[in-house]
Amino acid sequence: MTTTEICALIALIISTGIVYWAGYRGGLVNGRSEGLEEGKSIQKADSSEEVRELQLLLEHSRGEHKKLYTHYKHAWAASKLGEGDRQTLLDIAEKLRIAAATFNALRTGKAITRETNALRDQALAMAALLEPVAQEDAA
Repeated sequence: MTTTEICALIALIISTGIVYWAGYRGGLVNGRSEGLEEGKSIQKADSSEEVRELQLLLEHSRGEHKKLYTHYKHAWAASKLGEGDRQTLLDIAEKLRIAAATFNALRTGKAITRETNALRDQALAMAALLEPVAQEDAA
C-alpha cells in the first residue's frame, strides 16, 4: 500500500467515526427531546384532570357558600332585634296573660288556656334573650 492509500484509509475511518458519532449524538438529542415532550404531555394531561377536579370542587364550594351566606343573612337579620322588639314581646306576653285569664274564667277553654300560657312563656323567654343584647349595645 502506498502512502496515499494509507492516508485515504485513515481519513475514511476517521470520517466514518465522525459520521457515526454525529448520528449517535443527534439520535440521543432527538430521543431526549421526544422524551421531554412526551413527559410534558403526560404531565399536562394529569394537570388538566386536576384542574377539572378543582373546578368541580370550586363550583361545589360556591354552592355551599351561597347556602351559608343565605343562612348568615337570616341570622344577621334575626340578631338585629333590639329593645323595641323586646318591648313588643313583653306586650304580647301581657295580652296573652289577659287572654289566658279570660279563657280560664269561662271554664270552657282549658286547652286554650294552656296554649295561651305556653305561648306567653315562649314570648317571655324570647324577650329575656333580647335583654342582654340591649345591654351590650348600650355598653
